[in-house]
Amino acid sequence: MLNKQGFNLWADYYDRTVQLSEENDSYPFAGYKEILNTIFNEAMQTEQSSVLDIGIGTGTLTSKLYEYGHQIDGIDFSSEMIAIAQEKMSYAQLYEWDITDGLPRQIQGKTYQTIISTYTLHHLTDEKKVQFIASLLPLLRDDGKLLIGDVAFWSRVKLEKCHQHYLDEWDHDEFYFVYEELKEVLEDLCTIHFHPVSYCGGIFVISNMS
Repeated sequence: MLNKQGFNLWADYYDRTVQLSEENDSYPFAGYKEILNTIFNEAMQTEQSSVLDIGIGTGTLTSKLYEYGHQIDGIDFSSEMIAIAQEKMSYAQLYEWDITDGLPRQIQGKTYQTIISTYTLHHLTDEKKVQFIASLLPLLRDDGKLLIGDVAFWSRVKLEKCHQHYLDEWDHDEFYFVYEELKEVLEDLCTIHFHPVSYCGGIFVISNMS
């Protein structure tokens, strides 16, 4: 797994690397474009809303929302990626922060219509994912949604099938989502739905129970 320095060095060509993987329909970014487009369209359902992007990277997704007048807060642990994102969104509030330490104090107590995280939370262990998602629920407005697009599988069986196919490329320092397992531990806290997009990627739609 890349550390902060690694992500800083990767910042200038990150988007191109992702694009190549997506175009080749290969792990881990197969379905990447459709995942981002779907999340964008979902966030656009409310005009000029407040959006928090966790793992904002170079701002590929949220810069488009910013262009339509949405108010953007963002978190990333790469200072170089934040710098690129800030150039695209001069009025966005972006914070250099490592989510393994939870949430930065600057956003605690704020609320959002939409919270987005794309290809970030797989850096957390399954246990820490659950804890982190639980910490985001109070930040959602009553009708707000948490949208997670990531390397994800419906079941552990499907994950292992992909693992075996991409054995040489598999990143063993990353912890991928398994919907059946995540739902089991979160269903008492929130409403959770999973929409597979590719054989190794999908979108979670999470909201507070009404």
